[in-house]
Amino acid sequence: MGGDHAPRAVIHGAHLALKERKNTRFIFHGLKDQIEPLLEEFPALKPVSTVRHCETVIAMDEKPSQALRKGKGTSSMWMAIQAVKDKEADVAISGGNTGALMAMATFCLRPMEGISRPGIAAIWPTLRSDIIVLDMGATIGADAQQLVDYTILGSALARALFDSESPTVGLLNVGTEEVKGLDYIKEAGKILSEASGAGFTYHGFVEGDDIGKGTVDVVVTEGFVGNIALKTAEGTARQVATYLRQSLKATWMSRLGALLASSALNALRRKMDPRTVNGGVFMGLNGIVIKSHGGTDEIGYKSALGLAYEMARSRLMDKIGDTMHRFPIHKADPDLPSDTEAKSA
Repeated sequence: MGGDHAPRAVIHGAHLALKERKNTRFIFHGLKDQIEPLLEEFPALKPVSTVRHCETVIAMDEKPSQALRKGKGTSSMWMAIQAVKDKEADVAISGGNTGALMAMATFCLRPMEGISRPGIAAIWPTLRSDIIVLDMGATIGADAQQLVDYTILGSALARALFDSESPTVGLLNVGTEEVKGLDYIKEAGKILSEASGAGFTYHGFVEGDDIGKGTVDVVVTEGFVGNIALKTAEGTARQVATYLRQSLKATWMSRLGALLASSALNALRRKMDPRTVNGGVFMGLNGIVIKSHGGTDEIGYKSALGLAYEMARSRLMDKIGDTMHRFPIHKADPDLPSDTEAKSA
């Protein structure tokens, strides 16, 4: 029920996803009187869908604490997450209130043992190939151990999605030299350098321009910096697209050139379309939750569903556990937070 165009965009997106992945089933949580008529419009989708009626819907502007009190156990958002906890679903997807979704997911699924705080991972298109960047804003501020946790989670996601046995990982910093950066980043770099090979290959520090170049498979940062980087990239993409449209319409010669280069321009438009990489993955919980962009359409929801399918198919949770098992600090460090401490963090 979440997002600017729900529930139609959600149902239509599921229909498009089903065309590409025939062995998918869907559980739609929300207002039955809105969902069921839409399913009638997509006859192929209806037989593989179950509708769970939920009277409570979380508004986009509700504070996480209010949403948790109002919707715990009864809202469509909570029930979708509960389906993952109960093993009825492999992944929960919502385009709703991000803060409420994170609060409910953390409360319902709980952080994994050994992970202090969850993070949000984004699939990021680059000049080389898609990469993973986290944290995108789940937690503001971090310490060295949280950056190490994000490395474990991000590298496991890369192994699941990119079929890479040892993805390369870089810590986002103000320079690539070891002497640069804040103390907690340098401390995390030392830990990762010593643990390189435990399910990932540590590349070292990377700078902002390395994200777009695709220098590494996984870029790790804390949520404040990660969210600014994401919003800056989105704004720059829109700015460049606007400049390009204006230039191509400026004169009759440029319009003719645009007509002759239409196939190349269409390919560029598809490459820069944020709907094709829609979906932030909540990492570090005992289950998979994806946050879809609230303003996206059916194409965006199809992309988020495709991401969910691939994570379930490649057994992401098993890969996270395997990476944690390989990582020395998670096997031998006596100061590692216990599961109870992690849950209360």
